[in-house]
Amino acid sequence: MSALAEAVAATRSARRQGTFRARSVSLLLFLAIVVLFAVSLAVGDFPVPLGDLPGLVFGGDGVGRAAYVVTELRLPRAVTGLLVGIAFGTSGALFQRLLRNPLASPDIIGVTQGASAAAVVAIVLFGAAGTVVSAAALAGALLTGATIYLLSRRGGVHGYRLVLIGVGVGAVLTSVVSYLMTWADVTLAQQALIWLTGNLNARTWDHAVPLAAALVVLLPAALVQSRALTGLQLGDDTAAGLGLRVERSRLALLLVAVALAAFATAAAGPISFVAFVANPIATRLVGGARAGLLPAALTGALVVLLGDFVAQHLLGEQLPVGVVTGAVGAPYLLWLLATANRAGRV
Repeated sequence: MSALAEAVAATRSARRQGTFRARSVSLLLFLAIVVLFAVSLAVGDFPVPLGDLPGLVFGGDGVGRAAYVVTELRLPRAVTGLLVGIAFGTSGALFQRLLRNPLASPDIIGVTQGASAAAVVAIVLFGAAGTVVSAAALAGALLTGATIYLLSRRGGVHGYRLVLIGVGVGAVLTSVVSYLMTWADVTLAQQALIWLTGNLNARTWDHAVPLAAALVVLLPAALVQSRALTGLQLGDDTAAGLGLRVERSRLALLLVAVALAAFATAAAGPISFVAFVANPIATRLVGGARAGLLPAALTGALVVLLGDFVAQHLLGEQLPVGVVTGAVGAPYLLWLLATANRAGRV
């Protein structure tokens, strides 16, 4: 009994230390986001002192050029980037932990490709813009997610099966996008290309508010459903033995993950690799695979805000944020594939 008691005490101590580290990392990430968010509001062609920001954003100093630049131009952009990063980070963490596969993120397994295809169809074939394109992207992502799930559920949904089917569906949708881009009028093709890159330029409250409303519903749902993640990661048989309704829990988690990616893509386009890298970075920072969803969500927000700041101010000319995140995420994907192949996992 003494050895058993010592083992239980050691386990509880390790859990407390893991919880403390996760909370510490989350706090540091939150502080970094606050600093970067403030800097993004202050820095630009029309600089604004950091000390003036509270009055411009929360106070009554809402008159003048500085107020217009901060509250009408920079604040909606920064808020949209923050919310998009949270949505992508949470979605990627749910996919990767549920399917126990580091490749299982919405931009790898076809969900964002579905949004892209629908958006390009709306732009090229119907000349749509603004809210209509966002609605088309949202519908495309949800439809693609449902299709991938239905195709992969035969015999039970397994991580590699869903990933492989998603990659295949994504390849087909990418071909559709390529065909439409080569066939389209040059002006429409340029508009579609800008959207496909992933962009926070010209984002307004019309983009931020629907995403915020969706997150009010989806984030609590993700936290509630994530309680089943630990059991599902042990395997279907073990999870069923623990009393989990395996297929129902998996479907609910996949639905929330797809919806998060869909709303984020509809708001800012398919900002590449944010969902892919957020969870691995958060897990390394926390120091274990038991990191909660909060560090991944905050990491996603930090990646988007930092990528947008770099794209706007540090590269000599203003670029879409997707250019920076793609430049960072693509080498990580290659490194992951190379190391997984050497370990015999792919």
